[in-house]
Amino acid sequence: MRRMATMLAVASTVAATIGVAVPIAATAAGGTPLWRLHVERYPGGISSGVRAQASPEAAAAAAAHRSAGATAPAVSFGSNVQMNSDSNPPVPQNETAVAASLDNPMIAVAAANDYVSGGNVVMRTLDGGRHWTSTRVTPQFVGTGDFCSGGDPSVAYSRRDHTFYMSQLCFFRSLPYSEVQVFASRDNGRTWTPGRLSARAASNYNYATGKVNTSVFNDRETIAVDNVPTSPHYGRLYVAYTKFHLQSNGFSDYCPIQLSYTDTVNPNNPSLTTFRHTSVQPDNPGGTGTGRSANQAGFPVVESSGALDIGFMQENCNDAYDPHLLFQKSVDGGRSFLAHAVQIDKQGQYRDFLDPQKDDTLPPTHFRAPNSVSLAYSPRTGGLTAVYQNNINRPRTKADISVQQSADGGLTWSDARFLSTDASGRPAGNDQFFPSVTAAGSGDLYAIWLDRRLDPHNIRINTWQATSHDNGRSWSSRRISTTDWNPNLGFFSSGAFIGDYIGVAASSTNVYPTWTDGRDDAITRTGIGETDIFTDVETR
Repeated sequence: MRRMATMLAVASTVAATIGVAVPIAATAAGGTPLWRLHVERYPGGISSGVRAQASPEAAAAAAAHRSAGATAPAVSFGSNVQMNSDSNPPVPQNETAVAASLDNPMIAVAAANDYVSGGNVVMRTLDGGRHWTSTRVTPQFVGTGDFCSGGDPSVAYSRRDHTFYMSQLCFFRSLPYSEVQVFASRDNGRTWTPGRLSARAASNYNYATGKVNTSVFNDRETIAVDNVPTSPHYGRLYVAYTKFHLQSNGFSDYCPIQLSYTDTVNPNNPSLTTFRHTSVQPDNPGGTGTGRSANQAGFPVVESSGALDIGFMQENCNDAYDPHLLFQKSVDGGRSFLAHAVQIDKQGQYRDFLDPQKDDTLPPTHFRAPNSVSLAYSPRTGGLTAVYQNNINRPRTKADISVQQSADGGLTWSDARFLSTDASGRPAGNDQFFPSVTAAGSGDLYAIWLDRRLDPHNIRINTWQATSHDNGRSWSSRRISTTDWNPNLGFFSSGAFIGDYIGVAASSTNVYPTWTDGRDDAITRTGIGETDIFTDVETR
C-alpha cells in the first residue's frame, strides 16, 4: 500500500517502457483499470508491491535495464551474503520469500520483487547459503500473449513432487487483467515454468468466454504445500490471496481472503492445472459497503494432521488500519473453514497505527510498513506461533514485534509478549517491523525482523533474529546484519518503498533468513536508489 503521489504510473507510457505489446484497442476501450483508481484515491487496500510496480520509476527502470544481464556476482560482506546478482546499473529488489528443500537441507530457493524484469528474481543455493545464483522469472498473460507486471513472491517446496513452487501476480498498468500465477522448478530453482505455461490459481479473465471481470483485482498471494506423508491431502498445493472487489470510482466494497488449491500441478503444462476455490472469508458479505471484509496477507501453514491454518489481518479494504489479527482453519483440505474467524489479539494487548485515515509510514522515513501476521507450525509440539508488528507501546518505544502462541490448533491464543526486547527484557526502542517466523522439524523457532534500535535518529535499519529452543517459552535475540542502511535511499529517488515483508526458512541443518538490504545503495553512483536481498545463514 503506497501513496499514489509517489507511485502512480503514467498509463500512456507503460507499453513502451516495459516492452509489453499492449493492444491499442484494448487499452482505449478498457480505460483506466479500477485498481489504478483505487490506489490513486485510497491510502490502503491493494498491496505496496503492486503500487510500486506501477510507479513511473519502476517502468523507467524496466525500460532502461530490460536488456541488461546479471553482470555482477553475488557479493559477500563479512558473514552476510548478497543473494541476488545485480543488473548494470543496479536497481532495487525487495519483498523476499524463501523455502528449503525437504530432500537436501543444503538447498534453498528464495524469490523477490525485481525491477529489471518487472517480475521476480529467483535465488538458489546448493551449498547451504554460502553461494547463490540468480535467474529472473517474468509472468505472461496468455489471454493476450503479453508479458505482465508481477512480484509479491511466495515460495514452497513439495516433498511428494520434489519440486519448488513459486507464485507471483500478473497485472497491467493500463489493462484490467489480474491473475495469481504459479511456477514450478524441478531442478532446485535452476529453470522454471515459462510464463505462458504457468498455472493460474486465480484470474479475473474467463478463458472460455474471453470476458474479463474488471471489478476484481487479485492481490498478495502466499502458498503452502501439505508435506505430511500420512495426511489425507499429502502433496496438496494451497494458494491464499486477497480478492478486491472494486466499484466504478475505485472504492473496494469487499476484499476477502480466498483460497485456491490443487492436488496435482500438470508436470508437462502447468497451465492445464485445475484449481478448486473456497472463500476463507465471506465473498460479498451482504453488500454492506463497509469494506471491512478482512484482507491483507493471508499466511497459510499445514499441520501434521493435514489441517490448513491461515493467519491474516482484518483491514478495511480502502484504508491502512488493521484493528485485529485473525485466524481461520480448515480440517477438510481447504473445502470449508470455521463459521467465524478466531481473533488472535486480545483486548488491550495490540494496537495498530492510531489514525485509520493515514498510511503506515514510520516517521521520519518515507516508506510504508504495513502489518501482517507471520505464522509457524511446529510438527514436534503441534503448537502455532504468530508474530506481528504491535504499536501498543508506541508512545514509549514506537513499533515493537509481539508474539502469541496456540496449543489447540489456533482456537485459543496466549497473551501477547514482546519479542523485540533489549538486554533487560524491556521492549526495544525505536521501530521494529516486517517480522517473519518459521519452525524447524526439531521444534526450534526462528523469527527475524527489520530493526532501528541502534540509530538514535530512528532511520537506519538492521536485521535482528530471535531463537527459541523451548517452544517459545524463552527467546534469545541478536543482530544478524553486519551493516545498517538508510531506507530513504532504497527505492529510486523517492525512497518510498522497501517491500512489505521479508522471510525465513529452516531446514534440518540450516536457518535461511532473507531480507531487503540497502547497504550497497547505488544512489551516490547512479542517481537511483537500490536495495538487494541479503542473508546470514546459520548452521543449526
